[in-house]
Amino acid sequence: MADGALYVRFQGTDLDRRGRFPGVFGLVNVLAAAGKLTAEQERFRQANNAWYDANFTNPSDVDPTVYDHDLNPGAAAWFKTSAHPLVERVAGYLEILTAHGVGHEAVRSSDPGRIVYEDDHQIVVVPHRHGKTAS
Repeated sequence: MADGALYVRFQGTDLDRRGRFPGVFGLVNVLAAAGKLTAEQERFRQANNAWYDANFTNPSDVDPTVYDHDLNPGAAAWFKTSAHPLVERVAGYLEILTAHGVGHEAVRSSDPGRIVYEDDHQIVVVPHRHGKTAS
């Protein structure tokens, strides 16, 4: 990316009940669970969630403690900006959120927090500070 950031996170703009900004995948899944998606949006969600499951490591599968609230408070996943195919597919999720009036943003950083998990495509970090996930 032109700004020199190494990582990008796509997240909601409103804090959840734990005081964190939820990721866009979770936000779309919440809309689906509430029955708010159109048939086309639901087809997109199912197909793309399956694609991510097949092509992207779930950090919790590698380390079940990565999102443990006591060990890693506020842990959040960030894409590496070099993970182009994974980052590009996020656009459809953002379109769904926009259509439902759910605020979202792309946050970029070269140092979003203490890395507790890393693979070729992503990191999971404990943010340096509470509140906004970006540094």
